[in-house]
Amino acid sequence: MDIIKRALGRDEIREIDRKAIEGYEIPGIILMENAGRNVADEVLKMLPGTDKSRVAIFCGKGNNGGDGFVIARHLYNKGVDVSVYLTTAASRILSDGDASTNLKILLNMNFEIKELQEELIGEVGRALHDYNVIIDAIFGTGLRGEVREPARTLIAKINETDIPVVSVDIPSGLSCDDGVVLGIAVKATKTVTFVAAKIGFFQRDGKEYTGELIVSDISVPKELIEEYHKKL
Repeated sequence: MDIIKRALGRDEIREIDRKAIEGYEIPGIILMENAGRNVADEVLKMLPGTDKSRVAIFCGKGNNGGDGFVIARHLYNKGVDVSVYLTTAASRILSDGDASTNLKILLNMNFEIKELQEELIGEVGRALHDYNVIIDAIFGTGLRGEVREPARTLIAKINETDIPVVSVDIPSGLSCDDGVVLGIAVKATKTVTFVAAKIGFFQRDGKEYTGELIVSDISVPKELIEEYHKKL
């Protein structure tokens, strides 16, 4: 079965995650760790050398942002100069969940975490040209409504650069189920997605925004995924 035929939608992916966590008792933070480490490995392949590379990571408040915090830690430990930007206040992330745990780890490592205010996005946009790779961990597959500020302007600034962009699981702003751009979306050079390709990658605007597609194994039991593929 080829990658397009194996593609799944938002609800199917969520159900697989739920069964992995509740049925197989795999802590969600382990899945997040695997996801972040795998993306970091893909990013390392794109860098000229860890000791002379700079990477910017833009993180939202959900699990996608949590993946970004894991990526930051792994790249930093390899010697990469990493900058982490939040599209929301750190306090909103630190209140609960696996993303909170991974943000706390970065803070305990004395990582500088920069909260993006609307008035600072123009300055950040100009600074992007100094990076080797940009990582998009802003929105995941759960996004339904149109992208709002400050993320909207940030995504526009990312798209204006000629720097390679790696999207985590899905390009931020792209609809998971139908490939529609929700006002604006990141144009990824490479998308590292988890569990299975998403249906939206192959519909409407999906191909234009996804770039090179990597389907990454984060150690979800294979029978959970095959159960849905048998229904296709």
